[in-house]
Amino acid sequence: MLKFLCFLVFLIPLCFVSSFWWLICSMLFFVSYLYLFFFPYFFCWGGLGYIFGCDLISYGLVLLSLWICVLMVLASESVFRLSYFSGFFLFVVIVLTILLYCTFSSISLLSFYIFFESSLIPTLFLILGWGYQPERIQAGIYLLFYTLLASLPLLVGILFIYNSLGSLCLFLLSGSSYFSGGLFYVCMVFAFLVSMPMFMVHLWLPSAHVEAPVSGSMILAGVLLKLGGYGLLRVFPVLFKFGFKFGVVWIVLSLVGGLFVSLFCMRQTDLKSLIAYSSVAHMSMVIGGIMTLNYWGVCSSFALMVAHGLCSSGLFCLSNISYERFSSRSLLINSGLINLMPSLTLWWFLLSSCNMAAPPSLNLLGEIGLLSSLVSWSWCIMFILVFLSFFSAAYTLYLYSYSQHGSVYSGVYSCSLGYVREFLLLFLHWFPLNIIILKVDVTVFWV
Repeated sequence: MLKFLCFLVFLIPLCFVSSFWWLICSMLFFVSYLYLFFFPYFFCWGGLGYIFGCDLISYGLVLLSLWICVLMVLASESVFRLSYFSGFFLFVVIVLTILLYCTFSSISLLSFYIFFESSLIPTLFLILGWGYQPERIQAGIYLLFYTLLASLPLLVGILFIYNSLGSLCLFLLSGSSYFSGGLFYVCMVFAFLVSMPMFMVHLWLPSAHVEAPVSGSMILAGVLLKLGGYGLLRVFPVLFKFGFKFGVVWIVLSLVGGLFVSLFCMRQTDLKSLIAYSSVAHMSMVIGGIMTLNYWGVCSSFALMVAHGLCSSGLFCLSNISYERFSSRSLLINSGLINLMPSLTLWWFLLSSCNMAAPPSLNLLGEIGLLSSLVSWSWCIMFILVFLSFFSAAYTLYLYSYSQHGSVYSGVYSCSLGYVREFLLLFLHWFPLNIIILKVDVTVFWV
């Protein structure tokens, strides 16, 4: 694992060399390609070195982090074209990539906590430095206060584990399921639920997405929301016995909240706000699947996390492409795009269909698995899941139909059809999302 870390660290000096952004983008593609061959074939921890290691869960999320960070650089061409602190922008992206790599490959709970919190700092720089509106300062404060306030009890819980076991290594935690107590359980779980986020603690996410640049929205939706799910999967070996008592609270709260958020999506007029709220609805199903504490639910949650990371990131790229042409994210202005950008309408259709879990996307596999897991946990959940799935398709159709069809905004007479860079960017989101399902027996269901 250290060789990939050193590769990323040595990219930092190149950030401040002018006109080298294409080289850094190529190097990040190269390290993503190399990491593909680092697959842990024996389904256990491998690549151990210092405080880092890799198993199947961390392998998938590290690869997702590297991939999304490459596409962040590719999507932010306007930063380099306008010379808007492009060197510092690359530095922030590389540091964020390193922190995410260290977070997902940590084999100690304390190092995981440190890197987990440190990854918020580059994200805050992205929002404050390259955001669009003055309200980005308030969005940054929301992001910090929600996540940091909820994570302080997590640190106390980690120190309590160290005091009891004398170690924080993830290998030893898997057999230590004797911890009990409601306060300890809430301390260990709440920070990850805020990070995902769960309904009622989700208000920081839409404001952060709306004010963030396209790179900030991509990394927020693509990777940072997955830190919560990854953390839950890592701490539940400690909380396994007590999780059965409180699991019903989180499952009902997240699924009912996901239903309410789906209704919120139906009345949004801002493109990024609609996509951000749809992320909350999708992650509510992930929370429900993990809280069932069964094998099918955990595997399907992992599949949906990876699928959602690629799909929502691609949708944010599409909304940014429209924003660069129209200087507005309103659905009232971004209407009738099929007349102005017919080539991009295909990509709107492909990524929207993936967002509503149409075959052959990985979203379909994840949602079917989660439906099976949740219904087997309790058949009463079926009634909530029916409406949740229906409104998930409804707001996706609302997004596609209102943006692509209808009358063209009167102030627009001509428009660029798109650049090769933009089509490549969208293809690199859509292709992995639909090709992973061919080898899903290896990549997901051996988790």
